[in-house]
Amino acid sequence: MERFLYNSNKGEYTLLMAYPAVEEFALASLGYLWLYKIADMTEGINAVRCSTDNIDKFKRPQAAAFSMSFDFDFMGVFEILEKLGIPFYAKDRDDDQPLIFAGGPVITTNPRPYEAFFDFMMIGDGEESFKKVLDILKNNCKKDAITLLADVEGIYIPNMPVKKSTVLLDEVIYTPILSDNSYFKDTFIIEVSRGCMNRCAFCTASYINLPFRSYSYEKIIEAIELGLKYTNKIALLGAQISAHPRFGDIMKYLNDKMENGIDIELGISSLRTDSVTPQMVQTLVKGGQKHSTIAIEAASEKLRKFINKNLKEEQILNAVKTARENGLKGLKIYSMIGIPDETQEDIDEFLRLGKLLKDENKGFNIEFSFSTFVPKPHTPFQWALREDTKSLEKKQKYLEKELAKLGIASKFSSAKWDYWQSVLSRGGVELAPLLTEVYKNGGKIGAYKSAVKSLSLSIKESFEMNEALPWDIIEFEPRKELLKNEYKRLCIKKTSL
Repeated sequence: MERFLYNSNKGEYTLLMAYPAVEEFALASLGYLWLYKIADMTEGINAVRCSTDNIDKFKRPQAAAFSMSFDFDFMGVFEILEKLGIPFYAKDRDDDQPLIFAGGPVITTNPRPYEAFFDFMMIGDGEESFKKVLDILKNNCKKDAITLLADVEGIYIPNMPVKKSTVLLDEVIYTPILSDNSYFKDTFIIEVSRGCMNRCAFCTASYINLPFRSYSYEKIIEAIELGLKYTNKIALLGAQISAHPRFGDIMKYLNDKMENGIDIELGISSLRTDSVTPQMVQTLVKGGQKHSTIAIEAASEKLRKFINKNLKEEQILNAVKTARENGLKGLKIYSMIGIPDETQEDIDEFLRLGKLLKDENKGFNIEFSFSTFVPKPHTPFQWALREDTKSLEKKQKYLEKELAKLGIASKFSSAKWDYWQSVLSRGGVELAPLLTEVYKNGGKIGAYKSAVKSLSLSIKESFEMNEALPWDIIEFEPRKELLKNEYKRLCIKKTSL
């Protein structure tokens, strides 16, 4: 069952709002659902939801908008286009074919590998630029629309420079459609803030969402009250939600509601390690949360300083102790391996830290979750070289074995898949034929290798500081020169540690 928290407005112009994965994930994607709400409430627009497992072949749209959140989402894009009988390449679609466009974090970070498939793309915050896009689409033919869209901030027409769209946070974004088919069943998600002030050198989510912004306390409370009219499941979202200037007051408000007998299931995706407080944990526990996560990125304080994760070991120890003493049953600790210039001593620090945490928190469930370092555009580490896959896999096996001896569970991302994520993240227009070839051959790891070989493609794995980058076409803050200076500063800082 689905419950709409707004009134739809049907029109003549059919816009397919396409999510390149299954419907349960589409219904859990806050950004996708919010833009669908905007389209569905716009006069003259007939917005139709679509996912890889929910495609109505009989409705030929005049346009289709794709939301791309992950690097491998191109597989879902091609699947939907193929099922609808729409050519993949924009050059192969005539004026009678739908206008195809995309947005989302992947597109904002680097649209170049995908630009051959879309008529235009949305760069940056989409809530305001999307309204302008809809107005242009419904009132113009395909050719005229493209011409007019070139003047809208944040709209990228292939090969034309574009400025990232950044909005002030006013109207709180929340889940506009509650569904028991969602991955987060009947959960009302509220965006508390956008961006992160920490600026860890590897973190694209931090840099592409600068500056850090938060919604007003009053409007967040209004959103909570709205959500509680429909469900008791409330989740707070943001890369650094505890940095909200009144986060403590928000948690107190929720705690007081529960103290007064209001049944609330409260969810927060992760806790900021250096700001875990007893009140915060107690409120989460009262809201039914038994486990949570913290991110430390590296066990070595030397590496944490290098990547700008200014987190002291005593803060990590205190976060785990506070979580345990105030009712949580366990913590998942996110980290990375393969940080530039990482040594075996840095890897062994995980074993020392893990043993220390285990000894000080007996009976408390501690699990490490590791990804491998993936250099990303618009970060100081966009120039960094990724470690060899075999070397990373060797470190993974070592950590898994040694942590198990300590009685600590561990999970690892696939170093092979992370490598291809790195390739896609920093690729250019030359990757378009690779993507279509990979799709045609099933999208497994082997498909990538065979596509590179059959296309005689040379994969670029690092960049010089002074060479042009594929994504330089986007005007971003902070500018490239500032990122260069930060990378140099961090490298100088590391040599002195």
